[in-house]
Amino acid sequence: MKILIVEDEKALLEGIAHILYEEKYYVDTAMNGFDGLLLAKQNIYDAIILDIMLPELDGFSVCKSLRENSIKTPILLLTAKDSVEDRVKGLDFGADDYLIKPFAAPELLARIRVLLRGKGDNHENELIYGPIKLNEQERDGYIYNQKLQLTIKEYLLLEFLIRNKEQILLRDQIFNRIWGFSSDTGLNVVDVYVHHLRKKMGTFHGDHFIKTVRGIGFMLKGDDEDVQKN
Repeated sequence: MKILIVEDEKALLEGIAHILYEEKYYVDTAMNGFDGLLLAKQNIYDAIILDIMLPELDGFSVCKSLRENSIKTPILLLTAKDSVEDRVKGLDFGADDYLIKPFAAPELLARIRVLLRGKGDNHENELIYGPIKLNEQERDGYIYNQKLQLTIKEYLLLEFLIRNKEQILLRDQIFNRIWGFSSDTGLNVVDVYVHHLRKKMGTFHGDHFIKTVRGIGFMLKGDDEDVQKN
């Protein structure tokens, strides 16, 4: 799971990031609304923690812009004021939940877990699509109950595909999600890792699940019979 934190108070930003790292989430950060919006528009995050009071662009505007651009990533708003007006405004602009500062780490994590339930987060540490299973604790995958022996990048690639099953993922999206915006690796690394993943799945006759959308990207999709298998 990858989470974007948009918060201008450095100490709080680092504190939230540390809490999430400890829970094995992947994290990107931004300290102003403009940068946060640019990152969020990549549509590569499973959740966004968004402060309301931000320089350059406030959290309400960021939230509204994302929803107007059909980005449905769950948003947790942070507010320093226990104001009904602010809470209602944030929810009206498309936020999914809010949290009043200061807050305790267990409450933050509980709110995040609720937001991520729709993205496949569960208490059993498994993510499933048809006969494909990912085990978060092992950081490995299975297909037709056969272990795939995935590298960390292959695991992250398959995780992203499953979480966005039956949806087209652009090469840029995959690259930014797994390698990050600051990576100096070329975009063709995505095709290389898709090839590696297909080869491992193909050993157990499962390579057909990863579809190439020519000139655009990739999609995880099986036929009805495939998806009903567990």
